[in-house]
Amino acid sequence: MGRFFRLYGRNSVSERLKVNPKSIQHIILDRSQDVRDIEHLCRPKHIPIRYLTDREFEKISRNIRSQGIIAEVEGFAYSEFDGLFNQPKEKLPTLLFLDNLNDPQNFGSILRTAACFGGFAIVLPKHDSVEITEAVLRVASGGESYVPVAQVTNLSLAISEAKDKGYWITGAVVKAGENLTQALLHFPLGIVIGSEAKGIRQGLLKQLDFTFTIPVLGAQLSLNVAIAAAVFCYEARRQRK
Repeated sequence: MGRFFRLYGRNSVSERLKVNPKSIQHIILDRSQDVRDIEHLCRPKHIPIRYLTDREFEKISRNIRSQGIIAEVEGFAYSEFDGLFNQPKEKLPTLLFLDNLNDPQNFGSILRTAACFGGFAIVLPKHDSVEITEAVLRVASGGESYVPVAQVTNLSLAISEAKDKGYWITGAVVKAGENLTQALLHFPLGIVIGSEAKGIRQGLLKQLDFTFTIPVLGAQLSLNVAIAAAVFCYEARRQRK
């Protein structure tokens, strides 16, 4: 399970209260703020609330934007990779394989995007990769409550296992892929997203069934990895429905 985390802000805390209240140890509230909605969610779940003065709360929040609301929660519970396949084929999640992503801001944004569109799970390598941290959770803004995240020792082997289970694997590339806006995606689907600096590693590129590129009609700049992931998630969700 790992160490304890703090969640900051109304969205992160309220979503955790709705989806996984048992993971919350207690809530810390700034008594000078209007936090009645959080109090209302806590009471039926019997979650302890600690009230602080504005000055006391500032010492704990460390100038992190929190809206007067902090939850102390259990460390993030990663999902088992094999468990992602334990459902009917038509309900299998679209898998986002994040290849050595290192920026917690990008990871948090991808988590939030995947939660908003629904039907996704994320797969991370255990080494040389971002993981769930408080910084990631602040950006995810509650998205971690809705998206399974699995860590694997070898991303290449995980992709091979997904293919053995009937997944089609595609990758997001900056150039030379098929135009994503004209793509016909096949499901169940896995999408490989490369690292911020190097993209998808050569060994993983060889495992892809398709590569797709997002057409850029304006300035010829590469898209931020989190934005590129959001475009792929949108298109996958649009086609899957």
